[in-house]
Amino acid sequence: TRHGLEDGQFVTFSEVQGMTELNDCEPRKVKVIGPYTFSIGDTRGLSAYTRGGLFKQVKMPVVLNFKSFKSALEEPEYFYSDFSKFDRPAQLHVGFQALHAFAAANNGRMPRPGNDDDATEVIRLANQINDAWSQKTELDDKLLKQLAYQATGDLSPMVAVFGGLVAQEVLKACTGKFSPINNFMYFDALECLPVGFEPKEADLAPVGSRYDGQIAVFGREFQEKLSNYREFLVGSGAIGCEMLKNWAMMGIASGENGVIHVTDMDTIEKSNLNRQFLFRPADVGKLKSDTAAEAVAKMNPDIAGKIATHQDRVGLETEVVYNDEFYESIDGVTNALDNVVARKYMDQRCVFYRKPLLESGTLGTKGNTQVVIPHLTESYSASQDPAEKQIPICTLKNFPHAIEHTIQWARDLFEGLFTQPAESVNAY
Repeated sequence: TRHGLEDGQFVTFSEVQGMTELNDCEPRKVKVIGPYTFSIGDTRGLSAYTRGGLFKQVKMPVVLNFKSFKSALEEPEYFYSDFSKFDRPAQLHVGFQALHAFAAANNGRMPRPGNDDDATEVIRLANQINDAWSQKTELDDKLLKQLAYQATGDLSPMVAVFGGLVAQEVLKACTGKFSPINNFMYFDALECLPVGFEPKEADLAPVGSRYDGQIAVFGREFQEKLSNYREFLVGSGAIGCEMLKNWAMMGIASGENGVIHVTDMDTIEKSNLNRQFLFRPADVGKLKSDTAAEAVAKMNPDIAGKIATHQDRVGLETEVVYNDEFYESIDGVTNALDNVVARKYMDQRCVFYRKPLLESGTLGTKGNTQVVIPHLTESYSASQDPAEKQIPICTLKNFPHAIEHTIQWARDLFEGLFTQPAESVNAY
């Protein structure tokens, strides 16, 4: 099998016959020769190798040194989240200092949304800071203007992303494991704004609602569209919970004509609780769609009664439920599925009915998203995913239809009864 190592990593050995000095040796640095072979340096002083042996990768401690905040401001290093915006971090580094200077000069008040006078002052402060900076950069007035316009903005999905990042950094600091972000990270998504978006200040002004942070970015007209949006969410597991939570915070379907349809035939299991955060121990055994809808309605009472829950599997057998009338009644579809077959089916339905589709998926720490606009973008089925190495849990639990499904079901049961409890005990 492939070793999966990279140059510079360290390994130790066990069960080696002949060259016994390697067993439980000090970690040795690896040089990768090929996908199945690697070198650990000069072994001429060791006994002759006979056969066998297992290697184990060892994580070596790394000492990290940090500058003071004052020094880091003057000589920043950047974490690039988008290499297509290579010039943005330096500009935003100056821009955020300008926002801080503006707030200091105005008793803590940030620039008003869409206010040209406040934006002009932020641009002036930014140029003043940039002129005095040893690493002077070229500033884009349009970028700084948008930064000032949106200084009081607050978008739930962005908050969720940065909340997750901060939580990870705290865990890194507490445990000493994994490498921290050792520089400034600036993230922008100005491409989310509509093309030619130039709202008036009155459209961005707060109205005294819980959505004022969002209105400050996209305007009242956009918020009204969201409140009357009709969306179909397929799946309410890990991704589905995050989607529903964000939609509740954004006020999607909170208006008179808004509705969220969510379907999931699965029930909540104890193993779901570590990542499907809308569920609690008392919910084990309940239907995911019903429980998730109740949870987000408590977060935002505006969408109470606006979520229609279903327990149907999407496919040919449920087209009497999700028929022409159903698709004509919705504005878009979001997939939160765990298998390729269902994803392709929903992709075909969305293309047929000309409904926009947000496709997403996770695998361990990796994730992907794809926006499908029929007859404008590539559809999900246009590209081929690699074959699934694992059988989706919902298939095993609810619709096992192949011999390998029954075998995997038995293996999972055996591991749950005899393997995982023992491993948990040994971990402590």
